[in-house]
Amino acid sequence: MASDSIPDCGFLSGASERLKDLLEGQATEIRLGQGDILFEQGDDGDALFAITEGSLEFSILSAAGRKLSLDIMRPGAIFGEIALFDPGPRTATATALEPSRVRRIRNPDVLKQIEQHPELAADMIRLAGQRMRWMNMQLNEQVFLPISARLARKLLHLTGEPGSNTLSMSQSELAEFVGATREAVSKTISAWKRTGVIEATRGGLIIQDRAALTRLADPDLI
Repeated sequence: MASDSIPDCGFLSGASERLKDLLEGQATEIRLGQGDILFEQGDDGDALFAITEGSLEFSILSAAGRKLSLDIMRPGAIFGEIALFDPGPRTATATALEPSRVRRIRNPDVLKQIEQHPELAADMIRLAGQRMRWMNMQLNEQVFLPISARLARKLLHLTGEPGSNTLSMSQSELAEFVGATREAVSKTISAWKRTGVIEATRGGLIIQDRAALTRLADPDLI
């Protein structure tokens, strides 16, 4: 059985014991300090990773050098599976937002285990399906939703932990997450502050009315 060092949360909460044992027995632990880069967009994809502690930001750069933050992953998350199905360069940069630990399994080791234990393929297929669904949702939001709805959804996602209504993130960083200018994000936040939805602090934001923010995240309900 996997030891307590493998978190029972995130994707891993529903993973097979075989996958947890693989992460425990064959993975190499990597420790990251705040700001350390695990890999960069364009690097060769040669491993599967699982987060056991801390949090990592995933971002991309446009041809013009503009940064777009895609997601923040926390303990229990697994990533890097794209290289298993389609070997090639990394599609994003992974950066530690705080002291973090991840477990790394080289692709040949994962594929060998899948050959020996086909049930592991179910984990990988489920992970790939979730990733594809998430990417499709992000594309739809970016194309069809106004900035206010995109920002509301990002705030709800980034404060998704139970009982968490505080976000330590600057308005410039939030702009990178919603693909908008800082000015547009600041204008939206100011309007929400006036109506009591959020409180802006020097270090970030506090959600005061989560129900109202949830309604703002879905324009069809307004």
